[in-house]
Parts: sequence; structure tokens; C-alpha cells
Amino acid sequence: MLIPDDLMVSVSGVRGRVGESLTPEVVVRFAAAFGAYLRERTGQARPRVVLGRDSRTSGPMFVHAVTAALQSVGCDVIDVGLAPTPTTLYAIRHHQAAGGIVVTASHNPVEWNALKFASAAGMFLDAEEAPAMRAFVSDRPIPRAAWNQLGSVSFDDQAAARHLHAVLGIPFLDVEGLRRRRFRVVLDCVRGAGSVILPRLLDTLGCDVVGLNLDPDGHFPRAPEPIAENLAEVETAVCEAGADVGLVTDPDADRLALVSNTGRAIGEDFTLALATQLVLRHRRGPVVTNLSTSRLLEDVAAAAGVRLRRAPVGEINVARAMEHEGAVVGGEGNGGVILPDVHLTRDAAVAVALVLQLLLERRLPLSDIVAEHTAYTIVKDKLPRDAGSLEDAYDALEHGLGAPRSDRQDGLRLDWPGERRWLHLRASGTEPILRIIAEAPTAEAARALVEQARQALSPTPSAP
Repeated sequence: MLIPDDLMVSVSGVRGRVGESLTPEVVVRFAAAFGAYLRERTGQARPRVVLGRDSRTSGPMFVHAVTAALQSVGCDVIDVGLAPTPTTLYAIRHHQAAGGIVVTASHNPVEWNALKFASAAGMFLDAEEAPAMRAFVSDRPIPRAAWNQLGSVSFDDQAAARHLHAVLGIPFLDVEGLRRRRFRVVLDCVRGAGSVILPRLLDTLGCDVVGLNLDPDGHFPRAPEPIAENLAEVETAVCEAGADVGLVTDPDADRLALVSNTGRAIGEDFTLALATQLVLRHRRGPVVTNLSTSRLLEDVAAAAGVRLRRAPVGEINVARAMEHEGAVVGGEGNGGVILPDVHLTRDAAVAVALVLQLLLERRLPLSDIVAEHTAYTIVKDKLPRDAGSLEDAYDALEHGLGAPRSDRQDGLRLDWPGERRWLHLRASGTEPILRIIAEAPTAEAARALVEQARQALSPTPSAP
């Protein structure tokens, strides 16, 4: 099959604009390839595959396509319906399924959709698993099932309830204490899948909820990524309601952003930092995050006297490192919190529970807790890149900038711990660009690092 040039293919899945690079034909091919891969990998005649989707209007269409494709290769489909991505991934382990597919484009705009592929562990495919699956897309024939060996379809309407039960079972979550405290919160699910579980979670925790965009119809009222510039409505609502906190998810509810009691979006990096602070109050152990996450997490880990390990960017890379390290908590600075007590995937419901528990235990307004942390500014930029190697450019930067620490796990990260600043450059896995991210105590210092990187990477003008 000819794959559209503008279809974005990554380790965990494929994504594209609906009706352009992402069509039912493309979806059928990738879903059938995944089913064939699972049959070969497991040796099972009828592997079970969990299927869920976010609220995008194209979701039902693609669910039908995925279902037919999986049946055609002899897989039994367990459809959990409209559900957060972490809910679907949790269901994989419950059903002891061979894997799962989530139909979601996460934080992408409404015209996008995607397939994300997960293993039996309820985690996305890694760099070793994905190529074996993709071989069935273009290099290997897909073995179809005979008429009497087609896969079945069943429906699971309890996936969200089980996921909620697991979150409420976090060992250090004081449900009764939270119910007595009765936090007032503003919740914005951007008309996404978070509406399936988060209102129920907050109700169980006794919260007084002001709801925004809770109808999961997929008609996002704003740009769906929960970054600060998209949260003006929530900031206003927090002030008007006198709320303790604003909680904002992306469309598939694996990321959480926070708005403080003063009505200010505090940045997604604080979600992981605050959740980690809470976990480390109850248990000591390693913390894992990626190379592009704020120093805030280093400060939290250092204050608790535990080790922070950084992994390459990507949820599966962090999750695998957490397994290896025996980490007690981890995640990514985009608001994705991973708590092994529930599962090894980013989960907004888990993040909500941990942040509320921290507010309960600290007995301080969120703005006061945030003010205790050193202020940092992150600046992000990008450059076009050729297909060639970047190693020479990385070598030049590493030697030219003279950072005390360097890391080549994923591009190049340079770190000046004493000055609390760092620079990370990496090739995008989905676009022909080089991402440049810098953080420092001031915006000026962060921008200066980005500019140094740009100058080092830009070709020198030829002499006249």
C-alpha cells in the first residue's frame, strides 16, 4: 500500500488530517497490520484487542474501520467506546488482551485524528516493537482470516468505572479527608474524553465543580492543547468562582494543566512537579522524566533527597526507564503524570487526585505553593533540517558552549547546573525540523541560549 507522504508515522502510531493523509483505507491497513503483528507475536489464534476513542467527530468512522480490519485478521475486539486514553490502556491489562488501539490525535487540532498502538502491558509500542508491526504495512502480506475464523466484537461499558476505582485506590489518597475539605474547582475538558471520568472523580472526592466544555461532542471550543495561552476562559472562571484550582485536560485526558487560585495558568511543568512533591511526601525512590522537562522537577527531587533520571522524549521512553529504575513517580513536562500504583502511562485523572491531595496536606493556596519554587522560563524554537547527520553540529555546540554536563540520549542536552539553565536540541520524529528548547531563571537567559544554538546551527554565509 502506498502511504501518503504527509502521514505522520511515529513509534507509537500514525496521525494525519482526516480525509487527507488519514482516510479509512489508511486506517484499515495499519489496524490490520497491527492485528497480524499481534497474532504472530503472541502465537494466539484469536488475540484480544481493546479499542477506544476520544470524542473527535471522525472517531466513530475510524472505530468502524479499525474493528473491521481487526476482525479480518482474526482478532477479537473489545470496544470500550468513548474513553480517555489512560482508561483504554488500563482496560488492556484488565482483559489480559494482546494489545490495544486508541483512536485519538491527543492535543492536535480538531481536523486531525490518529491511531495509537499499545502492547499487552497497557503501554505504547516501543522502538523495538513498532518496526515489526509496520513491516506488515508495506513489506509483508497480511494473512486474512477465513470466513469461519473472523474475530468477534464485544463491548465493555465498565472501563471508566474500573479506572476510577484504581485512581481512588491510590494508597496515599485521603478520600474522606478530601470530601470533608470540599475543594471548589473549575474543570475544563475541552469537549473531550476527560468528561467520561473526571466529573465522576471530582464528585466522589466531594469537590464543588464549575464545569466548562464538558459535553464530549468533539467540537473543541478553542485550540485543544492545554498550554497557558489557550486557558483564558478557565482563568476568568477561576476568579469568578473563587475556586481553589482550575483543572484542564487535553482531548484524550492524558495531560493536565493547572490554573492557580489567583486565576493564572501556571504552566504544564508544574503539574508533574507538584504531583511528584506529593508522592515523595509518602515514599522515597527514583523519579524519571524526559530530557525536555523543566528543572522544577530536579528541584523537587533534590529537596526530597532522591535521584532524578532523564530519558529520551516520548511517553514510552519514560515508562520503560521507570520500569528499569523502579521509579515511584514520573512523567513528562507537558502535564503528563505517570504513577506506577495505577499504571505506567500518563493519566490526567491520576494527576488530579495527586494535586488535590497535595493541596489538602499542605493547607496552603496553590499560588503560595507555586511561589515556593524557583521561577524558570522555557523558550522553544525550531529550525528546518536536512536529512543528514546532526552529529557534527552537536559536536560543535558541545565544545563551543562548554557546558559542564552533556547528554546524547536524544539529540543533545547541555546543562549548566550551577546557573540553573539548560539547552536541548533534538530532531523531531514527526516533522523535518530541529527542535530547540532552553530554560533559565530569566526569559533573557533562555532566549540567549536559543540564539546561541541557532547561530551555531545556521550555515555560514558564503563570501562574496
